[in-house]
Amino acid sequence: MFPSRHVLSALLLLAVLPPAAAESPEVNVAQQYGVSFLPLMVMERDKLVEKHARAAGLGEVKLNWVKVAGPSVMNDGVVSGALQFIAVGAPSLITLWDKTKDSVGVKGVSAMTTYPLYLNVRNPNVKSIKDFSDKDKIAVPSIKVSTQAILLQMEAAKAFGDANYARLDPLTVGLSHPDGLLAITNGTSGVDAHFTSSPFHEQEMKIPGIRLLMTSYDILGGPATEVVIAASTRYREANPKTYRAFFDALTEAIDTINKDKRAAAKVYLEQAKDTKDSVDDIYAMISASDYAYTLTPQKVYKTAEFMSKIGTIKSKPVLWKDLFFPEVHGLPGD
Repeated sequence: MFPSRHVLSALLLLAVLPPAAAESPEVNVAQQYGVSFLPLMVMERDKLVEKHARAAGLGEVKLNWVKVAGPSVMNDGVVSGALQFIAVGAPSLITLWDKTKDSVGVKGVSAMTTYPLYLNVRNPNVKSIKDFSDKDKIAVPSIKVSTQAILLQMEAAKAFGDANYARLDPLTVGLSHPDGLLAITNGTSGVDAHFTSSPFHEQEMKIPGIRLLMTSYDILGGPATEVVIAASTRYREANPKTYRAFFDALTEAIDTINKDKRAAAKVYLEQAKDTKDSVDDIYAMISASDYAYTLTPQKVYKTAEFMSKIGTIKSKPVLWKDLFFPEVHGLPGD
């Protein structure tokens, strides 16, 4: 029995239609340095994205894990499509959201790490933010765009008035955290201050003459998300299963860390090849009451409000949820 004319036409149409686009089998993930990126290290070591991708029927997915010094390279990479997921500070996410609203549409996948950043100084004359002079140099991951650079602007606005929010910008020097540690230790290029994170802060506190001036929590008024994961809407829509596999892998990694932080500390030392710290050192850092691995964004919107006020971004989000994809909208973020 031959098929009817209508059925035959449908079959012929299907034969000439191009096959549905397959999801990309390769994922590039970029991160910086420090214990705050531990969930990504767990994901890499335990091949969690690959596991969840197989469970979703995607087969084998290749993960490339890239380490970079600051957010500038990551921002460019996620916009161009060279990077699929990036681990950045809230200011980078906000800037990307604003600049790509009408193009690739970068948003937050979720928060990842809530922890304080530490502004350490060596100059004994610097007692407050007002005491910095043109003789001082402050190491930050990237000038003007890193979380630390924006925090300095927020504090300068408080100290000198909103119109002078950029007063400390000329003092900043872009260095990775490991290089910043060496610079403040040796006085390289006049660097005598470092706005850094764990474990570099704790290492600097062991050096005579270096002390803590303030933390990001002092500036923002409490616990705040410092690392978020971002991706583009273009990638998410073209690769929904891979995107979900990454999100589920991140969720599993955070759960794994929170269930056994001592074991997680060992993972950090292994993955980071850290020979300066002990398991007890890292365990103490990630077990502190002001440190948390969580998907829930905290004080991201407050940073967006400041960036809107000084004109760093053109569009102001109405809610924190505008900055993130729907998977985390049910969480109590702000």
